[in-house]
Order: sequence, then structure tokens, then C-alpha cells
Amino acid sequence: MQFKHPEILWALFLLIIPILIHLFQLRRFTKTPFTNVAMLQKVVSESRKSNTLKKWLLLFTRLLLLAAIILAFAQPFSSSNTALQEKETVVYLDDSFSMQAKNNGISLLEKAVQDIVKNIDGERTFSLFTNERTFANVKLSDVQNSLLSLPYSYKQLNLEEIGLKAKSLFSSNNGTVKNLIVLSDFQERISEGNIQLDTTIRTHFVPMEPKEVGNISIDSVFVQEGLNDQNTLKVFLSGGTTDNPLPISLFNDNELIAKTAAKFNSDGSAEVEFTIPANQRLNGRLSIMDNALGYDNRFYFNINDKKKVKVLAISESDSDYLDRLFRDEEFEFQKYGLAQLDYSVLDEQNVVVLDNLTSIPNSLQNVLRTFKNEGGSLIIVPASTADVASYNSLLSAWSGTQLTQKVVSETRLTQITFDHPLYRNVFEQRVTNFQYPFVKAYYNVQTSLPIALAMDGGNPFLLGDDGFYVFTVPLELENSNFINSPLIVPTFYNMAQSSLQQSRPYQTIGETSVVDVPAEMGNDEILKVSKEGYEFIPLQQSFPNRVRLTFDQNPTEDGIYGIVQNQQLLQNISFNYPRTEGQLKYLDLGSLENVNTMDSIPELFEYLKAENDIAAYWKWFVILALLLALIEVLIQKFVT
Repeated sequence: MQFKHPEILWALFLLIIPILIHLFQLRRFTKTPFTNVAMLQKVVSESRKSNTLKKWLLLFTRLLLLAAIILAFAQPFSSSNTALQEKETVVYLDDSFSMQAKNNGISLLEKAVQDIVKNIDGERTFSLFTNERTFANVKLSDVQNSLLSLPYSYKQLNLEEIGLKAKSLFSSNNGTVKNLIVLSDFQERISEGNIQLDTTIRTHFVPMEPKEVGNISIDSVFVQEGLNDQNTLKVFLSGGTTDNPLPISLFNDNELIAKTAAKFNSDGSAEVEFTIPANQRLNGRLSIMDNALGYDNRFYFNINDKKKVKVLAISESDSDYLDRLFRDEEFEFQKYGLAQLDYSVLDEQNVVVLDNLTSIPNSLQNVLRTFKNEGGSLIIVPASTADVASYNSLLSAWSGTQLTQKVVSETRLTQITFDHPLYRNVFEQRVTNFQYPFVKAYYNVQTSLPIALAMDGGNPFLLGDDGFYVFTVPLELENSNFINSPLIVPTFYNMAQSSLQQSRPYQTIGETSVVDVPAEMGNDEILKVSKEGYEFIPLQQSFPNRVRLTFDQNPTEDGIYGIVQNQQLLQNISFNYPRTEGQLKYLDLGSLENVNTMDSIPELFEYLKAENDIAAYWKWFVILALLLALIEVLIQKFVT
């Protein structure tokens, strides 16, 4: 038992006063003469015994009465260990797309918001954060409207991030009780990272569970080039069942151009094909009807006019392998000998290939450095009789690259760096038994550039990245048969294509993507990206014949956007939300430690309220004092 005013208990020492009065009170008896005292002797003895009993009863009654009054004023109560401590409350509200799932006709997010509004104390100060927004030290009235209109987010914090964010919202006072309330559907991806929760914070989980677990999603699309000016659009879906085909519609802008049904395999996947015209712009939107999550029922993509990559070869080679590699369909290829080269044409190029040059003149070196610094890609293939000094004068500008001695020794190309950007998406599996091209002579090299291809023994065959690539092996047929190897096609193709970051059919929001837009920019001009009701300016870098746009934090909404220069549309670009939220795979909360799990939000707030309840007993002591006062009156009246 505890007391609100324990200092009043010192008054209990006053109980000694009635004790002294009762024990040391001296009574004076008046003598009355009787004619026969012997007759009254027995009556006097019995009267004295009765008075003594009455004294003791009154003494104990008055002691108890006074003690009850003192205790009532001290206000005794009982409570839990934390009931009297100051409380801090931080709420994490999961507003990710998976919270669109429904239970009893309303989404999990709407249900969570309604329960918060109904159960949280309107006068209590608390903090609340979602995957993107933070409300620190607020009352319910401050955030109620914002919560009721809270939009869904494609982002999802994991438990480690939730713990760190909550810790930043709690005070540094060690004497307070810190309650972290996590309201989420707890998909498995929330457990990514370190899931060890801070033991100084009392964590409460309330899982928001949908009535039905199941969701059909449009996951991705792929455009396959075909014949007769017709391409095939392949659409991939997941989450369906074999006995329920699902209609899917294809729109160009707002015009319905095709419709079919997706038939699902036993693993829940489906593939649908549409025939679309080649070489025509298409602002595509795919749509399905599914009652689970709404965000992945639509998928945006677009097909723009494909820009040809401009490739210039400065070559002294008799081979035509570059002519065969860079064909007219995707490349605009030019080839000059060193003596016929007009340096001014380099400004218009995306890629420059130095092929089999004996030496590199200083004037050309200066132009090439400027070309590379302005965003161009440079590919260097040395000659068997190369002037190493002139090559090193150019190469040293990038990672201190230097060719050293020429090694005449027959070997083979045996190693592919599959994680290198040139080969990252080339092979379905890591090939180890391909036909190894032979090499008769090569140059040793000193550099910190990453190796893309290597020979037996680990010596580099091709190295570089980010628009700068160096072969250490002359590619003439008498020295190597690499130009006849199937590996040459993806190697040169990807080196050239990486110089101009073509817009893919769609981008994924939240992932960094880079797009090159052909445009001539003035000094103060910028490109804007917009759709109806939404506009932003992306990070951009201007080059002589193009602008490189980098998308990272923006946009935050899916849709088809226009890239605009001075109110003129240059091209379109599509963005879709990531599909990870649609998998609906839930975490087993029983595997987590130091967590209090509740079935519902009202139950949790009842639990927290019970922890704060204080049982006060002063009223009972007042009642006891009144009863004792009544008992004293009865003793005075009936005990003689």
C-alpha cells in the first residue's frame, strides 16, 4: 500500500494522547454514608468492573477512529510498479500498400485509424509516425484529420528502422515508461535487418489481419520485337488460381485497344501476350479487377521512338567486325582512318572506338578527354605495334591506367565477371564451358579499373566501366579469334548502349534510374517531368547533345509522365509502384522476443489503462471512521 500524503502519517503519534487520558485519568469519588455498607459491597465491586470494561472499549474505539481519520487524510492507494511513472507513447502506423487488404468491408489502414481515434486519450500527448510521415508530440485533435485522409505508401520500414525512429521520438529521460505501439499487418519483409528490439522500450504489437489472404498482381511487362512491323507485349501476373481466369485490358492513353483473359498455372503465375504495332509511340496502361489490393491492379508502360546510338570508330584495322556489330537498326555508325578524321564530329557522338591505332596524337588525346568528361563513352583496342607511351599519356587520366610490357605468350580468355554491368543480365546461368578464344599476345596493365574479362592466370582481357573500356589484347585475327566469338556481341553492344541510357518501357518508383534525353539545352534551361496535377524537376546533367536525368526520390505516384522542355513534350516515361507489398506473406510474431502482442487496438489500450489504474482506499477509511463513531455512541449508551 502507498500513500499520496505520507507525511500525514506522523499524526499517528497523537494516538498516545487518548492512551494517556484513559490510563492516567484520576477520578475523585464522593463518599456517601449508608446505614448498612455491607449490603452494598457486592454491588460496588460489580460496578467498578463494568466501568473498567467500558473504559477499554472506548479506548480502542477512539484509537481506531483517530487512526482511520489520519489514514483517510493520508489517502492510501495501491497500483502497479509503473502506474506512478510518467508515460511516453510512440505509435508506428503502417500505411504501406498491403494495408489496403480488407476486413469486414474496410481496409486495415482505415480500421487502424478508426480504432486509434476511438481509444486514445484526447488529452494525452503522443508521437506517431508512418513509413513517410512523422507527427511528434501531438494530441489527437492535432492529427485526426491527417490520419483520416492518410494516403498509402509504397515504402515499408523494417523493425530495425521502426526501433531507431521510435527511439529518436522518445525523450532521454530514463525515469519514464516508454511504450512503442506497432500497428501493422507484419509482412515478412518487415523483419529484414536486425530484429533485436531495444529492451528499454516496452514494445506492443497489434497485428492487423485481413479476412482473406490472396492478391492478384500485374508484375511486369516485356516487349519482344517481331516481324512485319508487329511486336509482342508479354504481361506477367501472379496470385491467381487455375479455375478462375481473369480479364485483363490494354489501353493506349484512355482508348481500349485489346482485351483478353489471363489463365493461371498451378503456381499462381500467368503470362498474357498482346500484339502491338512496332515503331509507334504507345502510352500503355494494363488493368485488371481484383478485390484485394488495388495498387497493383494497374500497370503503366510506354514505348517511345528509339534513339539510335551514335558510334564513331577511328580505325586502322582491315577487319570489318565493327561494321557488322553496329548495324543501322540501333546504331548510327561511322568509321574513319586517323588521317581522314574531322575532330569536330566527335561532339555529336555517343561512343568513340579507337581500334588498332599505332599511336594516339596529342591533339586527339585532348579532344578525347573533353569528349569523355562531357559524358561520352570511349573504347580502346590497342594495336600489336602500339606506341605504349602515347597510349599511356591518354590512359593515365582514368584510374592511373598504364600499359606496361607486351607479353608474347599463347593463352586463352577463360574468365567472365558475371556481376560486371556489361554481363549482369546477359547469361541465364553462369557459363563455365564456353569456347575459350585464344590470345597470342597481350599487354600487362596497371590500373584500379574493374575487370570484365580475364585470361587464364587472371591477367585482364577487358577492363573498365562507366563509359571507359580498355582491351589489353589486340583484336586482329592473327592475334586473337575474339571477334569470331559469340561473346563479342553482348560485349560491344552493352558498351555502346550504356553510353545512351535509353528509357525502358517502365521504371520502378523508389529505385534509382537514369535516362538520357536527346535535347539541346540553353544555359538556364531545365527539363521538367509532369503529369496532370503533379510536376517535379529531377536531378539532371547536361551534355552537348543530351540531358541525363536521374530519378531517385521522385516521383512518388505511379503513372505516365511527360518530359517537357519549354512546354514542349520530348518523350514520355512510365513509373510503377514496386510489387513487393502484394505478396502477402506474414511474419510469425511468436518468434520475436521482448514483445507484447495484442489481438486488437481496443484490447491494447484497455491493457495500458489497467496498468495505469490506481485503487484509492481513503473512502473506505472514512466509512470506517463513521462506523467507529457510531460504535462509540452505542458503547456510551448501552455499556454501563
